[in-house]
This record gives sequence, C-alpha cells and structure tokens, in this order.
Amino acid sequence: MRFSPAGRLGLCALAALLAGCAAPIKQFPLQEQFASTATYSRLFDATPAQTCEASRRALLSQGYLINTARKDLVDAQKSFQPEPEAHLQIAIRVVCAPESIDGKVSLGFVTALQDTYALKKSNNSASLGVGAIGSVSLPFSASNDSLVKVSSETITSDAFYDRFFDLVKRYLVMGDTE
Repeated sequence: MRFSPAGRLGLCALAALLAGCAAPIKQFPLQEQFASTATYSRLFDATPAQTCEASRRALLSQGYLINTARKDLVDAQKSFQPEPEAHLQIAIRVVCAPESIDGKVSLGFVTALQDTYALKKSNNSASLGVGAIGSVSLPFSASNDSLVKVSSETITSDAFYDRFFDLVKRYLVMGDTE
C-alpha cells in the first residue's frame, strides 16, 4: 500500500498522537530491603506450641480477636476508629517454628498489616419521566455511606514488635502455656 507524502505525514501525526495518549507506567522504588531479621522474629526458650500459645494470650490481653489458633500459627485482628470517618484494622500473624533439634527452642515470626478505611458518601437523586410532559426532577436525594479501603501497609516499627515480643515473653514466664 502506497501513501502520498501528505498521507504519510498524517499517519505519523496519528501515531504520535496515539503514543502521547498512552498513560506512562508509574515507577516505584524497590520497597524490600531484606535487612535485619530482628524486627519480625525472636528466639524463645520454649516449644513452638508454647510460643504460639503465649502469643495468643498476649494478643487476647490487648483486645485482639483470634481468627486462628494452632500450635504453629496464630492469626488475630483488632479494629480502631481514630476519627468519626476513619477506620483502621490491624491484622497480626504469628508463625512458630522449631529452631533446635530437641524442639525446646522456637523462632517466632510476626507480621502486622494495617488497613486504613475512609467513609465515602455518594449522593443519589431521583428523576421521573412522564410521557406527555417529559422528565421531571424531584428534589428527593439520599446518600449512601460506605467504608472504602484507602491503604494497606505492613507495620515496620521496631518498637511495635519489641513491645509485642516483650509481652509474649511475659506470658511464657508466667507459667506453662502448653
């Protein structure tokens, strides 16, 4: 297929226009650093079952709802409402793994995820269509409120995890948690 010089110019202009319409891909810096393991894990002089039971009790003592409690895993969550139109939810997962051959030393891995929700309002209005007259808008309006997730991030605060592990140690010291 042959195009005249004006046709080729038009095609080039169209291609440039279409290329300009493509949204650029947003680039983010690398988020994971794989640095210290001290933030999310600790060694305990206890079996994995004892460590997970102490973790369950520590979370219960802070008002967390336990979703799953096994000898090697605890999943829990807690909700917060810091403002009338904001809601936070923290989900914590504790994995307990043996670290010694005899099973009397365990490693507790903890990850906490914080989801943030905001109240979004959407207004609805009503219209009525009448055949001979046409469309009539009525001043009736209603609003629907719904919580919409606006962010989700892993909690990375060393102090947060230090306080959690200190509480787990207290429950291990308090007695047999088997």
